[in-house]
Amino acid sequence: MGSRGRPRGRRGPERAPEPEPEPEAAQAPPQAQPEGGRAERRRLARRVRRRRRTRRAGELPLLVVVALCIALLLKTFLVQAFFIPSGSMEQTIRIGDRVLVDKLTPWFGSKVERGDVVVFKDPGGWLRGEAARPAKDPVVVKQIKQTMTFIGLLPSADEQDLIKRVIGVGGDDVACCDARGRITVNGTPLDEPYVNPGNAPSEIRFEVKVPRGRLFVMGDHRANSADSRYHLDEGFQGTIDENGVVGRAVVIAWPYGHWRELEQPATFRTVPDQARRGRRGRGGRRRAARFA
Repeated sequence: MGSRGRPRGRRGPERAPEPEPEPEAAQAPPQAQPEGGRAERRRLARRVRRRRRTRRAGELPLLVVVALCIALLLKTFLVQAFFIPSGSMEQTIRIGDRVLVDKLTPWFGSKVERGDVVVFKDPGGWLRGEAARPAKDPVVVKQIKQTMTFIGLLPSADEQDLIKRVIGVGGDDVACCDARGRITVNGTPLDEPYVNPGNAPSEIRFEVKVPRGRLFVMGDHRANSADSRYHLDEGFQGTIDENGVVGRAVVIAWPYGHWRELEQPATFRTVPDQARRGRRGRGGRRRAARFA
C-alpha cells in the first residue's frame, strides 16, 4: 500500500539560515600629504614676517614724531644746550664748550642767586664785545644743524645770548674794590678762585646799587669780558633784567673731558642780604681810572 496511511515522521524545527558574513568594510586609504607642505609653511612664515616688518615700518614715522615732540618740549620747558663762542668765562667755561641750561626751576618760582652762571638775552649791543662766531657751514650741513637745533638736539651757535656769572641781585651794593683789590657785595669781600688766572678781580672801579628785579653780572675772564662794568653809563648802570634770563647753566656737557657741574661758589654764601654798613647805594660811579 505504499506509504499511504502511515503516520508522517516528526520533523525537527527548521533552522533559520545563517546570515552570510558581510564583506569587510574597505579601509580608507591613508590621505597622501599634499606635495610641498613644508614649502607652504615656509611661505606662510615669510608672509607673517613681512607683515610684521611692514607694521614696524609704519610705526617708525610715528615714533620719530613723538621723539621730536618730546625733545622740543624738553628744550622749551626743561633743559637746553648752548654753544660757548667766546672766552669771557674762561677758565670755568672754554670756547667751544656746550653747557646745559636749566629752564624748569624758574617756572616754580626759583630765583637767580649770587654766584649762579646764567644765560641771558642780549640787553642791546653787548654782543659787539664778544668773539666772532664760528665759520659758516655748507648749505646742507647748515640746514641739518638748524633742524636739530630747533628741536634741541644740538646747541645753537647763532643765539643772541650771553653767559656770565651773577655777582649782585636786586638790592645789593656791588663795588670795586676794597684795600686788597677784591670785589665787595654788601660790604663783604669776595674770594673768587674761579677768576681766570692772572686777572685782577676788576681793573675798573665802580659802585652800583642793583635795582630790584635786575642783576649785576661779570665774566670769569675779567680781562676779556664786556660785562656790566662796560655798560655803567647806560640805563640801570649796566645791570640786566631778570626777565631776560633764559636759565641757569648747570653743567658743562661737552666735550667729555671738560665735564663738570657749575655750582654756586662758597664765597657768596657769606654775603648778607642787607649791607653791613647800612649805607645805601650812591648810584654807579662812572668809569674811572683803571685799577692796577
